[in-house]
Amino acid sequence: MDTLEVTTVVYLPREEVFDFLVDFPGYARYSKHLKNVVQDGDGGPGTRYALRFAWWKLTYTARSEVTAVERPERIEFRILRDLDATGHWAVEPADVPADAPPDVETASRVRFAVEYDPTSVSAGSVDLPAFVNLSWVIDRVRPVVVREAERVVERVVADLEGRERPVELTVERT
Repeated sequence: MDTLEVTTVVYLPREEVFDFLVDFPGYARYSKHLKNVVQDGDGGPGTRYALRFAWWKLTYTARSEVTAVERPERIEFRILRDLDATGHWAVEPADVPADAPPDVETASRVRFAVEYDPTSVSAGSVDLPAFVNLSWVIDRVRPVVVREAERVVERVVADLEGRERPVELTVERT
Protein backbone atom coordinates (compact mmCIF):
# COMPACT_ATOMS: atom_id res chain seq x y z
CA MET A 1 0.00 0.00 0.00
CA ASP A 2 1.13 3.56 -0.74
CA THR A 3 0.33 6.32 1.70
CA LEU A 4 0.20 10.05 1.31
CA GLU A 5 -0.30 12.51 4.15
CA VAL A 6 -0.34 16.29 3.87
CA THR A 7 -0.46 18.36 7.06
CA THR A 8 -0.56 22.09 7.76
CA VAL A 9 -1.74 24.63 10.31
CA VAL A 10 -4.77 26.84 9.65
CA TYR A 11 -5.41 29.99 11.69
CA LEU A 12 -9.04 29.20 12.58
CA PRO A 13 -10.99 27.20 15.17
CA ARG A 14 -11.52 23.51 14.44
CA GLU A 15 -15.29 23.88 14.00
CA GLU A 16 -14.91 26.41 11.16
CA VAL A 17 -12.28 24.29 9.44
CA PHE A 18 -14.39 21.15 9.78
CA ASP A 19 -17.51 22.81 8.36
CA PHE A 20 -15.47 23.95 5.38
CA LEU A 21 -13.98 20.48 4.76
CA VAL A 22 -17.32 18.67 4.95
CA ASP A 23 -18.46 20.70 1.88
CA PHE A 24 -16.79 18.17 -0.41
CA PRO A 25 -18.31 19.27 -3.76
CA GLY A 26 -16.49 22.59 -3.32
CA TYR A 27 -13.11 20.84 -3.67
CA ALA A 28 -13.32 20.99 -7.46
CA ARG A 29 -12.49 24.72 -7.34
CA TYR A 30 -9.13 23.94 -5.72
CA SER A 31 -7.95 21.15 -7.97
CA LYS A 32 -6.36 21.31 -11.38
CA HIS A 33 -7.49 17.78 -12.28
CA LEU A 34 -10.78 17.38 -10.40
CA LYS A 35 -13.35 18.69 -12.86
CA ASN A 36 -16.55 18.23 -10.86
CA VAL A 37 -18.10 16.45 -7.89
CA VAL A 38 -21.63 15.10 -7.69
CA GLN A 39 -22.95 14.44 -4.17
CA ASP A 40 -25.64 11.96 -3.15
CA GLY A 41 -26.41 12.50 0.55
CA ASP A 42 -26.04 15.12 3.26
CA GLY A 43 -22.28 14.81 3.81
CA GLY A 44 -22.62 12.35 6.69
CA PRO A 45 -21.83 8.62 6.73
CA GLY A 46 -23.20 6.88 3.66
CA THR A 47 -22.93 9.98 1.45
CA ARG A 48 -21.54 9.06 -1.94
CA TYR A 49 -19.58 11.20 -4.35
CA ALA A 50 -18.76 10.86 -8.02
CA LEU A 51 -15.45 12.67 -8.62
CA ARG A 52 -14.61 13.31 -12.27
CA PHE A 53 -10.88 13.67 -12.90
CA ALA A 54 -9.05 14.58 -16.10
CA TRP A 55 -5.30 14.32 -16.63
CA TRP A 56 -3.28 14.04 -19.80
CA LYS A 57 -5.53 12.09 -22.24
CA LEU A 58 -7.43 10.32 -19.49
CA THR A 59 -10.71 10.99 -17.76
CA TYR A 60 -11.96 8.92 -14.88
CA THR A 61 -14.83 9.09 -12.41
CA ALA A 62 -13.93 7.86 -8.93
CA ARG A 63 -16.77 6.84 -6.67
CA SER A 64 -16.27 7.40 -2.95
CA GLU A 65 -18.32 7.09 0.20
CA VAL A 66 -18.10 8.81 3.57
CA THR A 67 -17.67 6.03 6.13
CA ALA A 68 -17.52 8.04 9.36
CA VAL A 69 -17.84 11.61 10.59
CA GLU A 70 -16.72 12.75 14.03
CA ARG A 71 -17.52 16.45 14.27
CA PRO A 72 -15.28 18.53 14.45
CA GLU A 73 -12.39 16.06 14.29
CA ARG A 74 -12.52 13.62 11.40
CA ILE A 75 -14.10 12.73 8.06
CA GLU A 76 -13.32 9.23 6.79
CA PHE A 77 -13.92 7.92 3.29
CA ARG A 78 -13.27 4.98 0.98
CA ILE A 79 -13.16 4.49 -2.74
CA LEU A 80 -15.95 2.16 -3.82
CA ARG A 81 -14.52 0.55 -6.96
CA ASP A 82 -11.53 0.27 -9.30
CA LEU A 83 -8.97 1.21 -6.60
CA ASP A 84 -8.39 -0.11 -3.10
CA ALA A 85 -8.16 3.18 -1.15
CA THR A 86 -9.26 4.73 2.12
CA GLY A 87 -8.52 8.09 3.68
CA HIS A 88 -9.52 10.86 6.01
CA TRP A 89 -9.42 14.54 6.83
CA ALA A 90 -8.50 15.22 10.46
CA VAL A 91 -8.77 18.56 12.26
CA GLU A 92 -6.75 18.73 15.49
CA PRO A 93 -6.09 21.45 18.05
CA ALA A 94 -2.82 23.31 17.48
CA ASP A 95 -0.80 26.02 19.17
CA VAL A 96 -0.63 29.32 17.32
CA PRO A 97 2.80 29.38 15.65
CA ALA A 98 5.24 32.09 16.72
CA ASP A 99 5.42 33.41 13.14
CA ALA A 100 1.62 33.80 12.79
CA PRO A 101 0.22 37.28 12.08
CA PRO A 102 -0.46 39.28 15.26
CA ASP A 103 -4.26 39.12 14.82
CA VAL A 104 -4.31 35.29 14.92
CA GLU A 105 -5.82 33.97 18.15
CA THR A 106 -6.40 30.28 17.40
CA ALA A 107 -5.05 27.54 15.15
CA SER A 108 -5.94 24.04 14.00
CA ARG A 109 -3.81 21.34 12.41
CA VAL A 110 -5.38 19.92 9.24
CA ARG A 111 -4.32 16.51 8.00
CA PHE A 112 -5.31 14.86 4.72
CA ALA A 113 -4.28 11.21 4.53
CA VAL A 114 -4.94 8.50 1.99
CA GLU A 115 -3.79 4.90 1.77
CA TYR A 116 -4.09 3.18 -1.59
CA ASP A 117 -2.88 0.18 -3.54
CA PRO A 118 -1.87 1.38 -7.02
CA THR A 119 -1.70 -2.21 -8.24
CA SER A 120 -5.40 -2.68 -7.45
CA VAL A 121 -6.33 -0.66 -10.55
CA SER A 122 -7.27 -2.96 -13.39
CA ALA A 123 -6.64 -2.07 -17.03
CA GLY A 124 -10.37 -2.36 -17.75
CA SER A 125 -11.31 0.29 -15.20
CA VAL A 126 -9.53 3.10 -17.04
CA ASP A 127 -10.06 3.84 -20.73
CA LEU A 128 -6.46 4.01 -21.95
CA PRO A 129 -5.34 5.28 -25.35
CA ALA A 130 -4.01 2.67 -27.75
CA PHE A 131 -0.53 1.34 -26.90
CA VAL A 132 -0.51 2.93 -23.43
CA ASN A 133 0.38 0.55 -20.62
CA LEU A 134 -1.42 0.85 -17.27
CA SER A 135 1.82 0.53 -15.27
CA TRP A 136 3.28 3.47 -17.25
CA VAL A 137 0.22 5.56 -16.31
CA ILE A 138 0.46 4.54 -12.62
CA ASP A 139 4.15 5.56 -12.49
CA ARG A 140 3.31 9.00 -13.89
CA VAL A 141 0.21 9.55 -11.78
CA ARG A 142 1.98 9.08 -8.41
CA PRO A 143 3.79 12.48 -8.44
CA VAL A 144 0.68 14.16 -9.87
CA VAL A 145 -1.33 12.89 -6.88
CA VAL A 146 1.22 14.37 -4.47
CA ARG A 147 1.32 17.76 -6.23
CA GLU A 148 -2.46 17.83 -6.41
CA ALA A 149 -2.83 17.09 -2.68
CA GLU A 150 -0.39 19.91 -1.89
CA ARG A 151 -2.22 22.31 -4.22
CA VAL A 152 -5.64 21.51 -2.73
CA VAL A 153 -4.45 21.99 0.86
CA GLU A 154 -2.73 25.31 0.02
CA ARG A 155 -5.83 26.63 -1.73
CA VAL A 156 -8.14 25.46 1.05
CA VAL A 157 -6.01 27.33 3.61
CA ALA A 158 -6.10 30.54 1.55
CA ASP A 159 -9.87 30.33 1.14
CA LEU A 160 -10.49 29.49 4.79
CA GLU A 161 -8.33 32.31 6.12
CA GLY A 162 -9.40 34.83 3.49
CA ARG A 163 -5.82 35.65 2.53
CA GLU A 164 -2.91 34.00 0.80
CA ARG A 165 0.21 33.27 2.77
CA PRO A 166 3.15 30.92 2.56
CA VAL A 167 1.74 27.64 3.82
CA GLU A 168 4.12 25.21 5.45
CA LEU A 169 3.12 21.75 4.33
CA THR A 170 4.43 18.50 5.73
CA VAL A 171 4.17 15.81 3.08
CA GLU A 172 4.85 12.21 3.93
CA ARG A 173 4.82 9.42 1.36
CA THR A 174 5.52 5.75 1.66
